[in-house]
Amino acid sequence: MMPATGRALVPTDPEKWLNDAEAAYSRVTGYTAVFHKQQRVNGKLLREETMLMKFRSPFSLYLEWIAEPYKGSELLYVEGWNGNLARVHRGGLFGFITRNLEPTHPALMEHNLHPFTDIGLGYIVKAVATNVHKASKVGEFSLIERGEETLLDRKTQLLEIVFPKCKAKGYDAYRLIINQDLASRLLVKVRIYDWDDQLFETYGYENIKLNAELTEADFAPDNPAYRF
Repeated sequence: MMPATGRALVPTDPEKWLNDAEAAYSRVTGYTAVFHKQQRVNGKLLREETMLMKFRSPFSLYLEWIAEPYKGSELLYVEGWNGNLARVHRGGLFGFITRNLEPTHPALMEHNLHPFTDIGLGYIVKAVATNVHKASKVGEFSLIERGEETLLDRKTQLLEIVFPKCKAKGYDAYRLIINQDLASRLLVKVRIYDWDDQLFETYGYENIKLNAELTEADFAPDNPAYRF
């Protein structure tokens, strides 16, 4: 659990805060970042995955795993290209085997809670917004400001959102711990806790370069820096 200290925000603030976060992301056309992900799948908290990420709107995504357990793996997906299939390969000895897979293919979902299309800075905003907007209508959540925290390479505001501890209410989680970048107002990390208050999912970003000058080559399988 987080410490009990903190300043509860007035009821009108959560929607304004969320609108500001959504507006901050709406100005982002693309970015590069180092993406950290950890999930609890089938009751087991898996090892953290670390990826180099390139993202551009409309949905274009390149991922390279830069640390174990999947170091050397790559994924490339561009909406409307390749029959809307992802081009992927594992790292290691079988890295030469390239496959074209649907986002929800069992090989991609085996160790994941969500398809890779649910990814990125925008996904954090969307996931938080879906739950906060719903809870705000009936006033059954709290938003607590936990002060500032230096997260990786950024100064952030730490916030805790608590929903009713009742899965039947239909929320995606019991508790969210969110880091909001003080400079950009983007949500750069979220820790998600289930109804037993155990860590369920963590997504975080560092070395973020907003509106990076990404080209077609960044999302092309024949890029000489890639191994497709």
